[in-house]
Amino acid sequence: MPDGPLNGITVIDLTRVLAGPYCTMMLHDLGARVIKVEQPETGDDAREIGPFLGTLSGYFASINRGKESIALDLRNDSDREVFEALLGSADVLIENFRPGVMERLGYPWAFLKERNPGLVYAAVSGFGQNGPYSHRPAYDLVVQAMGGVMSLTGHPEGEPTRVGTSIGDIAAALFTTIGITSALHHRAGTGEGAMIDVAMLDCQIAILENAIVRHAATGEVPGPLGTRHPSIVPFDAFRTVDGHIVIAAGNDDLFIKLCDVLGLSGLADDKRFATNAMRAAHVDALHEELEKVLATRPGDHWLTALQDAGVPCGSINTVADVMTDPHVASRNMIVTAEDARAGSIRMPGNPIKSSAFEDPPRRGSVPGLDEHREAILRELRSRDPV
Repeated sequence: MPDGPLNGITVIDLTRVLAGPYCTMMLHDLGARVIKVEQPETGDDAREIGPFLGTLSGYFASINRGKESIALDLRNDSDREVFEALLGSADVLIENFRPGVMERLGYPWAFLKERNPGLVYAAVSGFGQNGPYSHRPAYDLVVQAMGGVMSLTGHPEGEPTRVGTSIGDIAAALFTTIGITSALHHRAGTGEGAMIDVAMLDCQIAILENAIVRHAATGEVPGPLGTRHPSIVPFDAFRTVDGHIVIAAGNDDLFIKLCDVLGLSGLADDKRFATNAMRAAHVDALHEELEKVLATRPGDHWLTALQDAGVPCGSINTVADVMTDPHVASRNMIVTAEDARAGSIRMPGNPIKSSAFEDPPRRGSVPGLDEHREAILRELRSRDPV
């Protein structure tokens, strides 16, 4: 087990694909023991999703490192006995079935709470445990679309555009992690467990930033703006001789510094651009003035000059650029996990850095389906014969 603030916490993980496994990966990175309960023979659906490293799914590996795997059919009496023995000493149970599945399996919250009053039970689903859509299935694409995020993504007049990472799943995973750790804190003071209900759609609405407030305040329906911020100007991508860079001059002082670097001091005195509100009202004219100068030099020239002046800016990196970035390396954000079939696998690290715990560059191995069955059964028998 990694050393972390959740040392001593045991998580029974019934989840598959992304939202649930990402959450339990975070819990594991924070020190929890995660026992992944999978469907016999097939296991987690993600085991069949590419890219593949030989026979190993890189997709599965990247979000299931360090977990233990046991295959149980919860419709089978002997497997149910094993599952219930696991529940008896578990701190957390997490699943991402559609609402009603746990009840049909014979494990409603009332039963779980009675068996283990201190259990934290987290249910992640597309639309939550109640409401008119609760019975619907969902994937990341569905909730990005229905939650309004897709309506804000892309360029004006462009085709509908999915955010380039699975933010529907990952936002739900992170909110579920917060819910679980909060419930564990509550339990530490009261001894009481809790049920956590997280809907992917709810999480998309929760991250709409200021879009809902803008609509409520103005009546206008926010739409896609490309790389531009809807309220802060200049906050956008700009063309240079050899590509684009981003500049985020988020206040008046930074705007003045930006103008000085570009040799456009007169712009800061132009009444059209004197305040952020005025710059937002004349965003296209300002963008044109800035880009006239930016387009005369390479991006690296401007990045160096802007960084020296303290103006927030950056290159637009590819994933390959990110993986070779020295700062990313210094932050230990590309780690490795071992697999008997694929060897060392590079994957994202844990962004939560704590002065109390190490942040190891090597993580636990990727579990094979049912790999830990015998060890888990021996442990259960040593406590109470199953």
